[in-house]
Amino acid sequence: MPEIERSELMTLKDFYALMGETRRVRYRAVGEILAGKSGAEAVPSLDNALAALEAVPGKEGRKELVLSGDRTISLDMDYEINELRKDLYYLEKGEDAFLELLADLHPGFAEHVAAGRDLLAGLDINTFITDRDGTVNNYCARYLTSIQSAYNAVFLSRFARDKAAVPVVLTSAPLEGLIEISVNPEGEIYYAASKGRECLDLEGRVRRLPISPEKQAAIDVLNGRLTELTSRPEYEKFTLIGSGLQFKFGQTTVARQDLGRSVDEAESDAFIATLRALVAELDPEDLNFRIEDTGLDVEIILTVETEGDGLKDFDKGDGVRFLNAELDFQMFRGPHLICGDTGSDVPMLEAALELAPDTRAIYVTRNRDLAKRVAGLTANAVIVPEPDMLVAILGTL
Repeated sequence: MPEIERSELMTLKDFYALMGETRRVRYRAVGEILAGKSGAEAVPSLDNALAALEAVPGKEGRKELVLSGDRTISLDMDYEINELRKDLYYLEKGEDAFLELLADLHPGFAEHVAAGRDLLAGLDINTFITDRDGTVNNYCARYLTSIQSAYNAVFLSRFARDKAAVPVVLTSAPLEGLIEISVNPEGEIYYAASKGRECLDLEGRVRRLPISPEKQAAIDVLNGRLTELTSRPEYEKFTLIGSGLQFKFGQTTVARQDLGRSVDEAESDAFIATLRALVAELDPEDLNFRIEDTGLDVEIILTVETEGDGLKDFDKGDGVRFLNAELDFQMFRGPHLICGDTGSDVPMLEAALELAPDTRAIYVTRNRDLAKRVAGLTANAVIVPEPDMLVAILGTL
């Protein structure tokens, strides 16, 4: 009997529970595949999960589930459905056929993968640091259900085992919950969260960059006010879309929009204005917080001291420097590989280049300005338009 039985999803809670079950099934399948087995035992369970998602009623490309009582919520489930379909194809047809499928799905796949393989050919990477969502993981409309696919974990873990001495996933998401959406084997990849302020090392220990009591008190007050704000009926929806409300170590994220643009733009703009007013009330002299607006998420970040007593928001470059010192990555010695997909990932590359010029970069973007920015930092860079291309590069070296 499969671990995941055929079922009908009625509520948002049912949906979250089902995706959690797929995580457990995928995790075991990845372990089996990396041990030289087929992983085929996962197929019936994943097939049942896919059937349950596809059967959820909806309209205009969105699925509808019960939130509570007579309240419903409309959801974009493209990521969850598409990644299950790809996993089933991978498990049933094998890796060669799966790579052909990716080539059919993504125009220019072969050329982009070849360029990436050429960039990394013959290298033994010292430190491999990559962002998660949009870089090595396809974007999902919700963080909590962005369960890593099995094929993705196999390709990424194989590269981490065979080609990188120090593999690191560095994300702005909080450490709590990151393992629950990942299916890589445990103890083989460093998970750095909150832009690198906190990290789960290979022995399962959590390392954190200290925050002063005054700064911690400030963000605790902020988080309390945000909890109160988003518990109001008119703002509750922002905890249920995209990144939701995430309390990270040294910063807080709250969604104001999702990839499917499910929130009216005027309402989204009004919400960020409310957030800015709240931060201004709590930090009138701009000593503690900086706000970054991605258009989808609002990041409220604790400031850090810089040379000359200036203040700045903590970025992923600061995270790289902390991790290198805290965990003795020895990044003075290259070659390194840095991967990202947004401007917030560029400081990782800048920090790596400062530590060792022998650094390569593969960024996932269609944004010409970002591509130029990366190319301006190093000639050893490749730009690809899809996360699946980057993962295929890593998994086929």
